[in-house]
Amino acid sequence: MKLITILLLCSRLLPSLAQEEGAQELNCNDETVFQAVDTALKKYNAELESGNQFVLYRVTKGTKKDGAETLYSFKYQIKEGNCSVQSGLTWQDCDFKDAEEAATGECTATLEKRRNNKFSIATQICNITPGKGPIVTNEYHCLGCMHPISVDSPELGPVLKHAVEHFNNNTKHTHLFALGEVKSADRQVVAGMNYQIIYSIVQTNCSKEDFPSLHEDCVPLPSGDDGECKGNAFVDIHKTIAGFSDSCEFYPGDDLFELLPEDCPGCPRNIPVDSPELKEALGHSIAQLNAENNHTFYFKIDTVKKATSQVVAGTKYVIEFIARETKCSKESNAELTADCETKRLGQSLNCNANVYMRPWENKVVPTVKCKVLDMTSVIRRPPGFSPFRAPRVKKPKESTTRLLNSCEYKGRLLKAGAGPAPERQAEASTVTP
Repeated sequence: MKLITILLLCSRLLPSLAQEEGAQELNCNDETVFQAVDTALKKYNAELESGNQFVLYRVTKGTKKDGAETLYSFKYQIKEGNCSVQSGLTWQDCDFKDAEEAATGECTATLEKRRNNKFSIATQICNITPGKGPIVTNEYHCLGCMHPISVDSPELGPVLKHAVEHFNNNTKHTHLFALGEVKSADRQVVAGMNYQIIYSIVQTNCSKEDFPSLHEDCVPLPSGDDGECKGNAFVDIHKTIAGFSDSCEFYPGDDLFELLPEDCPGCPRNIPVDSPELKEALGHSIAQLNAENNHTFYFKIDTVKKATSQVVAGTKYVIEFIARETKCSKESNAELTADCETKRLGQSLNCNANVYMRPWENKVVPTVKCKVLDMTSVIRRPPGFSPFRAPRVKKPKESTTRLLNSCEYKGRLLKAGAGPAPERQAEASTVTP
């Protein structure tokens, strides 16, 4: 393949998009310009079913608007490349097709920037002009074609409910997800109805362990995981959902226990390790441990490392603690008492307990999982480390380093015969707008 150079010249971004209240004009040196447009163009190419991919030609406008979500708006120009949509290459690996034959286009896109610094497309419209022909848009004027419908249409209700249930039943996430926002919806009349929907999902406070399905007590976690899904549903003439498939992009959230607000009903909350509130839950935990453990001697709680509680039609406690072997044998003692002393060189266990309590029903369901600690870690503990005086140590947050991209981008392909497959080499250099 011949040596090519793709030179993307980013023109001085015009102020027209910045006239919107609160919008900030972007200039050519902003690192997010290329990242955002790259995401939008890859998404557009991925949705093409046939023909060639399009290659970025020029970014002409761009603005940024801060709010609950940071929104970026762009207008960019594209040209048809010489790589097919089935080639497995990205647009950076393609050369422009011959000018007379190449289709050209202009796209307007709005993107959201996620907490993990990745972009998610909110809206995108591209007008494509064939090599010698009129503009082709995504509007259809035929029966049996896909048509956009309102995202608030009542007919979407059963489809969206099924979509969320499908996601919850087919993922290994520990918590249930709820519908966030419906971003777009299209409908096609066949022998029934085909629906294409794009929607977001958000993690709730309801774990799958405690709740088989969503209910009114499940609320979205402010800093939980979220995602964006594209679903395809077929509803037959009997209004039954006869087929459904989805593909989702997942965005991990922040550390829930560090960032949950104080006034979040149903969210897990930290409890001081010396809180009297833990006394009953710890009692059930150690009783369950001793009942399940075949060890000759009883164990007692030595150190509480951390604890949380969560209101879920009752109260769920999640506790991590260290238990140590005592001098009280099960043969000589009917139960563990406060007088049982721990063995200086006895066995120690690191345990994680889940205690679900519904006091009005006198219902307690404890589960405890433990692993044996080696003696080295036990000996290193400081003296006087009592059960309800364990210090809590917060781990420092890791810093994130991001690579910067300038507005000028050069992509090169290897010459023909130089290797079995093209390898992209890229370099970025600063362009003065």
